[in-house]
Amino acid sequence: MIRLLQYNDDGELSLTTFFAGEILQEYAILSHTWEAEEVTFEDLENGTGREKIGYNKIRFCGEQARRDGLQYFWVDTCCIDKSSSAELSEAINSMFRWYRESTKCYVYLWDVLSTAVNTDGPTWEPAFRKSKWFTRGWTLQELIAPRSVEFFSKEGELLGDRSTLEPHVCEITGIPAKALQGCPLSDLSITERMSWAEQRKTTCEEDKSYSLLGIFDISMPVIYGEGGKKALKRLREEIDKASKVGIKHDDFSVAFSLSGIPGVEHFVARDKELAEIHTTLRGDGSRHTVVLYGLGGIGKTQLTVAYTKRHKDNYSAIFWLNIRDMDSVKQSFIKIARQILREHPSANQLSSVDMKENLDEIIDAVKGWLSLPNNTRWLIIYDNYDNPKIAGNADPAAVNIHKFLPESDQGSVIITTRSPQVKIGHPIQIQKLGDIKDGLAILSTISRREGLLDDSNAKRLAEELDGLPLALATAGAYLDQVSISCSEYLGLYKESWAKLQKMSPELGSYEDRTLYSTWQISFDRIERQKPLSAKLLRLWAYFDNQDIWFELLQHSGSEDPEWIRELTKDELSFHDAMRVLSNHGLVEVAMSSEEWIESKGYSMHGCVHSWTVHSLNQEWDYNLARLAVKFVGAHVPGEEDIRPWLTQRRLLQHALKCLYIVKIGLIADNNIEWAYNQLANLYADQGKLEAAEEMYERALAGYEKALGREHTSTLNTVNNLAILYADQGKLEAAEKMYERALAGYEKALGREHTSTLSTVNNLAILYKDQGKLEAAEKMYERALAGYEKALGREHTSTLNIVNNLATLYAGQGKLEAAEKMYERALAGMEKALGTEHTSTLNTVNNLAILYADQGKLEAAEKMYEQVLAGREKALGTEHTSTLDTVNNLANLYADQGKLEAAEKMYERALAGYEKAFGTEHTSTLNIVNNLATLYASQGKLEAAEKMYERAQTGYEKALGREHTSTLSTVNNLANLYKYQGKLEAAEEMYERAQTGYEKALGTEHTSTLNTVNNLANLYKYQGKLEAAKKMYERALAGYGKSLGADNATTYIPALTTIWNLGSLFENQTNFENARTMYLKALVGFEKVVGPDHLSSRRVRSKLRHLDERIDNNTLVKVGEPVNNLQRGPPYLGAKGTSRESKRNKLLKKIKSIFK
Repeated sequence: MIRLLQYNDDGELSLTTFFAGEILQEYAILSHTWEAEEVTFEDLENGTGREKIGYNKIRFCGEQARRDGLQYFWVDTCCIDKSSSAELSEAINSMFRWYRESTKCYVYLWDVLSTAVNTDGPTWEPAFRKSKWFTRGWTLQELIAPRSVEFFSKEGELLGDRSTLEPHVCEITGIPAKALQGCPLSDLSITERMSWAEQRKTTCEEDKSYSLLGIFDISMPVIYGEGGKKALKRLREEIDKASKVGIKHDDFSVAFSLSGIPGVEHFVARDKELAEIHTTLRGDGSRHTVVLYGLGGIGKTQLTVAYTKRHKDNYSAIFWLNIRDMDSVKQSFIKIARQILREHPSANQLSSVDMKENLDEIIDAVKGWLSLPNNTRWLIIYDNYDNPKIAGNADPAAVNIHKFLPESDQGSVIITTRSPQVKIGHPIQIQKLGDIKDGLAILSTISRREGLLDDSNAKRLAEELDGLPLALATAGAYLDQVSISCSEYLGLYKESWAKLQKMSPELGSYEDRTLYSTWQISFDRIERQKPLSAKLLRLWAYFDNQDIWFELLQHSGSEDPEWIRELTKDELSFHDAMRVLSNHGLVEVAMSSEEWIESKGYSMHGCVHSWTVHSLNQEWDYNLARLAVKFVGAHVPGEEDIRPWLTQRRLLQHALKCLYIVKIGLIADNNIEWAYNQLANLYADQGKLEAAEEMYERALAGYEKALGREHTSTLNTVNNLAILYADQGKLEAAEKMYERALAGYEKALGREHTSTLSTVNNLAILYKDQGKLEAAEKMYERALAGYEKALGREHTSTLNIVNNLATLYAGQGKLEAAEKMYERALAGMEKALGTEHTSTLNTVNNLAILYADQGKLEAAEKMYEQVLAGREKALGTEHTSTLDTVNNLANLYADQGKLEAAEKMYERALAGYEKAFGTEHTSTLNIVNNLATLYASQGKLEAAEKMYERAQTGYEKALGREHTSTLSTVNNLANLYKYQGKLEAAEEMYERAQTGYEKALGTEHTSTLNTVNNLANLYKYQGKLEAAKKMYERALAGYGKSLGADNATTYIPALTTIWNLGSLFENQTNFENARTMYLKALVGFEKVVGPDHLSSRRVRSKLRHLDERIDNNTLVKVGEPVNNLQRGPPYLGAKGTSRESKRNKLLKKIKSIFK
């Protein structure tokens, strides 16, 4: 029985029932996916379906049928009374026939719009491919059964029919064209037909089986509630019954066996690759091939084994060939022939072949059997195709796989190879395991040790083996047999690699190969094919495994081996040598998100690199080691190079490898000191200060030995080493080295030579950092006079000294003098170099800093913006000088109270420094410290604490616990602890900072005194008023001695301490002394930053409140003390001006407090 819909004369729908035996009228049938508000049989009976969304589909089907001249049509939602289980069961068993007997089948795709159907190139095609209709279980028979299938969009526009869209449909569904063209389904194997429904889904789990009844031409009762597994079991039983009564579906079945194939019991990860293989090999009757390529030991064979185990039911037969050489592949064909004959003894192609005679006949017979019509569901694996017969491979032992592929366009093929040049099918690169948990899972499974996921030593071992399954399995097998820890194994791996690998057990899952020998096979072929590539591989052992590029090796001279000059004579020669290594899976093009200014490089896996070190170079080659150090040193960029930091970052890992080579004495030091000096420059710029010190000292020793202590090249290194010592905070050592360099230059070149003057300038910078400001001023003035005489007043070198002297004046509180010097430097730079030159912009930047210190915040902002725009234009948005300005502008925004703007700028600077230098570079850490200070100002105290702790940890690692940058962050963290109420922790940190500064800079250095001020603030907060008073007085006396009484009166940190001491007196109700201190602070602030500056206004406000307190004898809240190196309270005092006579009277008194 079937019910058909038709439109009455009045346009209403009605149902007509046709019973078995009646002549059925021609009708159309709808195929669709069920969505919300479908119209049911009950709705039609009650006349209530018109308002439902699903009625549109019914209307579409009826109107399209009428256009096609068909009176009747059928829609499953409303033509079956699903309340009757008997009717529903009959309908499900009859549905395939109903679709087959329809005149037209309309596929309504609600998720495909017909926009621009009639334009060139259908825009609906991507949506068509992704349509839900192709994923549903019931639509399978609706695609195959009807005589005519037409596809319509949501708007009812015709997209095409099954014939015109056949290529798309075959590709989407994996169904072969002949099945869509009406061939008997019985001609197709059960396995193939079952595979069509494998990825399809149904709402009821039982329907996944019920929807296949027509596909296999069987019937069975419908029992909803039995579950999907039982329904599938009954389906298979019915299929088996049909097979036994003469319907042969599986004439080509061969029992699944992996006998003799290397396998693995517990396969991990690779889900993405397994899914891609399965999608690619979904059968549509034609040949589909997957090529798995990658490094030896990466797990290609294990992945293939896992795939065959998971999907064995999709194939009638699975065969495995070892195709690493001709003998192996021929033996594999004999094995396959015997497998086939066991299952099909009468197979014509094989039964007459003598298995002991002509092997070529066996191969042809197997290929012939695989090419028989309807034998389309086999899978053949060609494993270890590592020596392919391809262009450029002249090896006579290379294998041509095409000779061993069946001729017919059917079946599925998987090829595993190390070579990315095998271009036969869909390529899938098998890469290292990306998740360390997968590596730990391999270690744990094979070693039979539990708890490795939480074992830090196991994690370090897994990180070292870097996701290479063979290396992980080898380690696991060794750990299974030997009672050592993961930490001990890692030590052996690094120190005794070759011996460890030779003593490691062989792995059944990797045939007879070990980590020690697996890449030797490839290397032997490379050496025969292209000796230049083999030499390059040996040289690579002396570099890092990541990123070798053409320009890096382009520094060879006449004294170097001929082969290296041949390798780097042009890019084509270099890439050709690399191509051979890549073809054997040993290297690959380096993948990096970082920007490069030179050619792309190549990388190799860390385990392969260990093999090149310990196996290819069992005897250390001092010449190759020297070559590597020479190339890396020669490639260190200078300041004049384009974006040198990009090349520095790229070089760093190779430079660290050079450091290792040098430190353990694996290179002769003769005539290589220039490279040591270059490497030291790189280390210093990248914040690797200990490495820089090691190399500078070696360079110095080399120059002294080769050229003598007084040679200018020796002195240049002495100067560089002094700069490094200063950066490390070793100020006394730096001073001695500068003095040695200065004495040497004066003797060799004279007092007025520019090299001498450059060292004078450096020594002045050091004196300034040491707090020896008078000595620094004298040295700057000497340098300035010397440059003016040697080069003239307007030379850029002269102007640089002017700029430095201005910076000193600013630090001394001589802000007017500083401004004049900056303006002279700026005018000179603009005249000599132009307004957009980076040197000009540097001076503009310094002048902006001065304006900010003077409280001219708007002027400072404009100048910073000018510098930022100029540097972005000249240097780019990511240059470190640009980022310096971003940081300075962030500081200014913070001072202006524009905290959100400041945060964005700090974050930009931080991201830029992390990209340029890495997360642990001191320049990066400076921004981290600044951002922490901002967070504290915003009240984000937890975030601030984390950032301060990151900065402190980074500084301690990079510079040591006692470096001044470390101590500065310790001081800031102490400030934060104070605000958080962690007073004991704050006191401990302040004392650590104070002790550190005293040791590094002396008791009277301004940085030391700033911390003394902060500690006094803490004591005051704790109520230790006498202790606080002593500390404030110590700080003031120190400022006077360090800066001189005159300079101290205009030094802002000193004025801040005066303010704090006044606040202390006010707390003690010592109003007279408090008022005196506030007045002294006011005079100083007005002189330095002007009467309208925040600091001046704040002191005036405090004086006004104090006067009211004295006059009215009322209590007012005393303000918080101000920490030096921190911003003051955010409130502003009322405007007002102290009388000039008062200021003049107080000047002498102010000086007296510093004595």
